[in-house]
Amino acid sequence: MAKKVVASLQKGEGRSFTKVIKMIKSPKTGAWTFKETMIHNDQVRNFLSKKN
Repeated sequence: MAKKVVASLQKGEGRSFTKVIKMIKSPKTGAWTFKETMIHNDQVRNFLSKKN
């Protein structure tokens, strides 16, 4: 099933989106968590520059 999703993202409108994974450190425990989203290519730099 994943192959169909990847193939559909490589055509047309799917090329203008990027999957971004960001590591965020918890202030309480100090543990690292991952925030994973699909965002438009124009907003990648803005997403990564935000604290949370």
